[in-house]
Amino acid sequence: MIVIAHLSDTHLDSTPRSVDRTRAVMRYLDDLPHDLDLVLVTGDITDHGLPEEYEEARRVFSSRHPVMLCPGNHDRRQAFRTHLLGQPGTAGQEGRPVNQVRRSAGMVVALCDSSVPGKDEGFLADETLAWLEDVLAGTPGRTPVLVGFHHPPARLHVPFVDGIRQFGAERLAALVERHPGIAAFLCGHAHTAAATTFAGRPVLVAPGVVSTVRLPWEHRAHPDDHVHLDQPPALAFHVLAESGELTTHFRHVRE
Repeated sequence: MIVIAHLSDTHLDSTPRSVDRTRAVMRYLDDLPHDLDLVLVTGDITDHGLPEEYEEARRVFSSRHPVMLCPGNHDRRQAFRTHLLGQPGTAGQEGRPVNQVRRSAGMVVALCDSSVPGKDEGFLADETLAWLEDVLAGTPGRTPVLVGFHHPPARLHVPFVDGIRQFGAERLAALVERHPGIAAFLCGHAHTAAATTFAGRPVLVAPGVVSTVRLPWEHRAHPDDHVHLDQPPALAFHVLAESGELTTHFRHVRE
């Protein structure tokens, strides 16, 4: 059995609120009596993409569990590489997508960069799709692959979120048809726990750590009423059984 903790949208901005909420989640995970196979953070690690925010993120996400993080629309690729991943940039590489893969016994996690510099919506560059194709082609047929990115590729029926979702997703759907080993898509961006399907696979959206979006039938159509700031931070646990079955649990964390 494989257990992954999945969180998203920490929006670290050097303020006590964002830092304390993220630390509360990481403290909860580090205090668990069992080791996790992975802690996955699907984007908007920082709020402004500043070097000092990524240095804070490095400290906050230091854990006894293995941790993987991918960029979101609030992140900045070069600062993400340099200050969070410890990968100094080289000439001509600054704007390229930050794609990462982790192979372990029983699963592969492919983290795709769906961010588009200067925009809030998401899109998988041709380079990223080619990279993902190579990852899948190099994975034994019976090994489940979890594909992660920041932007959901499907509508969640939250108009604000749907307007800045991942576009061009039909190209990803065509790739899925060629690779049955994809077990699920894991993403964030929506600041609300959600589950839907895309190309016949589960799409599992982590709740937001920094805030929770009100659903359309929960708010009063006022700009200041779209976000819960008083809801506790939350995360998801994805459990991958040896049979290939995937189960998800959600937890709130006390600050």
